[in-house]
Amino acid sequence: MSWLDQLAENTEELRRAGRLQQNGRSAEALPILDKVLAVAADPTTRAYALVQRFGALINLGRIAELATAMTIAENAVREIPDPYLRGQMHAFAALGAHLERNLDRGVTHLVQASRALAAVQENDSETAWGWHDLAMAYSYLGFHGHALTAIEQARQVGAAVGLAPEIFAAPGIRLRNAVSLDHQGDTDGCLRVLRDIDAELTRYVAIGADHMRPGSRAAYGYSLARRAALGEDTEANAAEWLTGGGDSVRTRDLQHLGHVCLTMAAGRPGQALSMLDSVPVSAEILGAAEPARLRSICHAAAGDHAAAHAADRYAFRLAAQRIDRLRDGYLDGVAARLDAQETQRDPGRYGDETLTDPLTGLPNRRQLERYVATMLQRGDRAAIGVCDLIGFTEVNARHGRHCGDLVLQRIAGVLNRVMRRGDFVARFAGDEFVVVLPGAGTAQAAEVSRRITAATTAENWQILVPGTPISLAAGWSEVGANGRTLSAALAAAAANRLPTRPLSEMT
Repeated sequence: MSWLDQLAENTEELRRAGRLQQNGRSAEALPILDKVLAVAADPTTRAYALVQRFGALINLGRIAELATAMTIAENAVREIPDPYLRGQMHAFAALGAHLERNLDRGVTHLVQASRALAAVQENDSETAWGWHDLAMAYSYLGFHGHALTAIEQARQVGAAVGLAPEIFAAPGIRLRNAVSLDHQGDTDGCLRVLRDIDAELTRYVAIGADHMRPGSRAAYGYSLARRAALGEDTEANAAEWLTGGGDSVRTRDLQHLGHVCLTMAAGRPGQALSMLDSVPVSAEILGAAEPARLRSICHAAAGDHAAAHAADRYAFRLAAQRIDRLRDGYLDGVAARLDAQETQRDPGRYGDETLTDPLTGLPNRRQLERYVATMLQRGDRAAIGVCDLIGFTEVNARHGRHCGDLVLQRIAGVLNRVMRRGDFVARFAGDEFVVVLPGAGTAQAAEVSRRITAATTAENWQILVPGTPISLAAGWSEVGANGRTLSAALAAAAANRLPTRPLSEMT
């Protein structure tokens, strides 16, 4: 039984919309999904339709609509305890994050999608497509090894339910791996992968495989054309495979760049350069470096080696930017793991789950109150800082609550990293954080405030939440001085908080 068979209504319409999307006809699928959503009342049916509609918008490149569509789909799926539906939604969300150039959010969705799909108990064709879409997301985000593992899982699940292996050929995954190698200077490695793709296509044609997806045509065609641009003959006819393929942005861009490569291979590099200038292509299909790399090949073929060298250096720089972002994400991941280990080693400080904020892992308001009460009982005093996020409301409105959660987690990590040994950080409520600096006076609190401001400013918020700057407003006070209670200190700190306020005195 297919996963769709459990739906209470509109099963055939949703099945038809799914087939259209699989065949690269998302523009036709979209009105069907809209009609289902206009009449369906069953929560699971609506959740599935919303997820598929989100996927159709991604295929069509309608980036301005993605944030709203994802939020609506995510809210619907949250009410349905189904691992396939969660996995499919997160796979699409990772692709959406890639189109919005938000690497951190994309990686988060990749992990969530993989975990959800791995939890599916009864695999069927829908689950196979879920693994396929996750493989695509891995590939676009640059995790080529994970992409190959996920597409193999799609093939195995598909084969178990009778789907032909060529349905999940997914040549685009290896194509992106090939051009990524070329962007990093490994042209021999690129050619090896392109030869494998050519050989695979030849095998499929020889056995008369007739279930190949239309969307695979453009990827096969570009693989052949790219190999020809690098000076090698191909077994199959690239121009033939660059026809058809559906209505996606991906197909359009691959066809255009494929014809650029064929023009180059035909000995007309000047015309190929003009073609590159005439039609802009998405940086998200084959990476921002691909047009620059093609320019380098054109210039080299025309004998302008200085221009070829400059274009190659530019392509390499663009490719390196993604690697730099991955390194930043790796550092953040290590920092988060160390924070979690510290929490586990110091249960007396952080307490059990009832004393911990589940989103950020920081102590919550109850734990803050206990901590300060114990400190006051000892007769100690401390500086108290109240930090509010500026721009958080706009993040939720523009990018959705999921991105808001990511911002809160990032700020929690920032605060943890800049605190002195023995300082205490808590999430007080919403986008409000409280820091306690035991024994600190004005000078020490001013230094911590400066570090908080510098660390917050240094974060790359443009990648995480494009177009919505994030900063902190901080106010300071003292607790324990002149018998001041926590409530009084928090009120005084909140009253004098200002954005990036230079701290000259505490009230």
